Amino acid sequence: MAENNYEASDIQVLEGLEAVRKRPGMYIGTTDVKGLHHLVWEIVDNSIDEALAGFCKHIEITIHKDNSITVKDDGRGIPVGIHPKTGISTVETVYTVLHAGGKFGGGGYKVSGGLHGVGASVVNALSSKVDVIVKREGKVFECQFENGGKTVKKLTEIGICDINETGTTVTFKPDIDIFDTDIYDYDTLKTRTRELAFLNKDLRLTLTDERPEEKKSDTFLYEGGIKEYVKFINKGKTPIHDEIIYLEGEEEGIMFEVAMQYNTGYTDNIISFVNNINTHDGGTHEEGVRRALTRLINNYARKNNILKEKDDSLTGDDVKEGLTMIISCKHPNPQFEGQTKGRLGNSEVRKLADSVFSKGFDRFLMENPNEARIIIDKATTAARARVAAKKAREMTRRKGDLDTINFGGKLVDCKEKDPSVCEIFLVEGDSAGGSAIKGRNSMTQAILPLRGKILNVEKARLDRALSNEEIRTIITAFGTGIGEEFDLNKLRYDKIIIMTDADVDGSHIRVLLLTLFYRFFRPIVEAGHVYAAQPPLFVIKHGKTIKYVLNEEERDTYLASLNPNTKYEIARMKGLGEMDAEELNETTMDINKRILRKITVNDIVEADAAFTKLMGEEVAPRRQFIEENAKYAEYLDV
Repeated sequence: MAENNYEASDIQVLEGLEAVRKRPGMYIGTTDVKGLHHLVWEIVDNSIDEALAGFCKHIEITIHKDNSITVKDDGRGIPVGIHPKTGISTVETVYTVLHAGGKFGGGGYKVSGGLHGVGASVVNALSSKVDVIVKREGKVFECQFENGGKTVKKLTEIGICDINETGTTVTFKPDIDIFDTDIYDYDTLKTRTRELAFLNKDLRLTLTDERPEEKKSDTFLYEGGIKEYVKFINKGKTPIHDEIIYLEGEEEGIMFEVAMQYNTGYTDNIISFVNNINTHDGGTHEEGVRRALTRLINNYARKNNILKEKDDSLTGDDVKEGLTMIISCKHPNPQFEGQTKGRLGNSEVRKLADSVFSKGFDRFLMENPNEARIIIDKATTAARARVAAKKAREMTRRKGDLDTINFGGKLVDCKEKDPSVCEIFLVEGDSAGGSAIKGRNSMTQAILPLRGKILNVEKARLDRALSNEEIRTIITAFGTGIGEEFDLNKLRYDKIIIMTDADVDGSHIRVLLLTLFYRFFRPIVEAGHVYAAQPPLFVIKHGKTIKYVLNEEERDTYLASLNPNTKYEIARMKGLGEMDAEELNETTMDINKRILRKITVNDIVEADAAFTKLMGEEVAPRRQFIEENAKYAEYLDV
């Protein structure tokens, strides 16, 4: 029998920043490369808050040779006086005391982003070194910390400066004992830096990489703000009206900005923010705008007899087809839902967002009848396609277990019914499909051979996609439904594995499938269920050893590791369709030996642009992309 010795001494009390180092995931979500980059934004957010308050015009982010980061702004500078509650300097208080900052109703900031006052101290807790320099009141001050926030140099005056020269410069080095890596990715930082410039018009942001192998710098400044963001996203698309619609307003101290433009495409791209934070799961600000958009377009269509009395009203999906929209809300007290702050929960914002958007968009429709008619014509066409798609969708539904066994001779399902251990291979060609069926683990591996190339859905609405037999089979096999009926919880396989040859045709089929998944099954991709199989390109034999390698570089590295006197044979692997079941299992399907490439979407804007460029109507951008990246094509991920 276990002893009941649970005593007061068993309760652990973590003081200062110890709690952050003990459980970093509670504060930054993860300690992988994503968490590493998150540290940068916590410091940048403090500078952005100065910009939102009207005191900062330029923010500089620098990656140093040792992968330390410096963030410099020309804001007011952190106050340097002794804090009345802590008895130490305010700078030291901000960097060593959780929930100390100008974001708690004390008048420091009207609106702010970041971790609500814990950002600076969390970065300090998770860094091996932090140096803070403040220019304020004609003086220069410095404070230093090491080993998770321990003060090694109290705030000290180190010089003088011009009375008008103010700002804060923070340099920090992430603690490698905390993070999986300390290597920063320039492109990741660049994407977010550019986004912040779009969201804060007239704010200059400069990103510089001093590492010898990189040596690059970019500066972003957008006088048009989110209007230029929409223009950037729509690059490569064909707008159906020239003007980017821009609406702004303020109600009850909450500011709203909306920029939007329709294009000839069939998918929407609506991105929303609150205090510069991407609310990727939407929220009340997005709901208010969407509700107003649907209502106003229906009202205008009825009033102008475009929709007849007998016609059904347009739905939210109809009016957002081909729409690129940026929604930016600045709120003094946002309430986010979920640890990742992915959704705004303030109930009052829904009505306010509706009101602000309605006033501006109603005026636009009245003043621009030609553009209004073009937008409504697109929505009514989408409505007709939606009705057609609803009929076609009926063909993809499962009627019962008997219908799930074979799907017209295509799908060979696995025996296990627990989705968490099941996987499905989408295999290029009947021949490879036959080998895969024989070489699979029939308990957990399902095989769906694909005949030829599926429809390019970048150029097709859902109704046309549903008329494609291969796509219907994929939808039915997944079990999630599609469109308004999509339900991720009904996915029948934990891994969806694209298995194509490592040649041009195989790459084309892979991109066609990825386009289908991104446009119509994006939650499956975002949840990490999609993979690309990596069949080896070469086999190396020496003695009794057989070594499969993915590419030339891996081949050369392996050969260099062999004894110079070793006799070996190298053969280029056959295509999937030429492998027998044993070879296919050994190289590509055995879970203990295979290599899979996980398909991820780190940035929606970049992914959208990639699919538009690769699979859209414009030929010139696609040709340029291929010419610039041809030597990488064999290993390219979208």
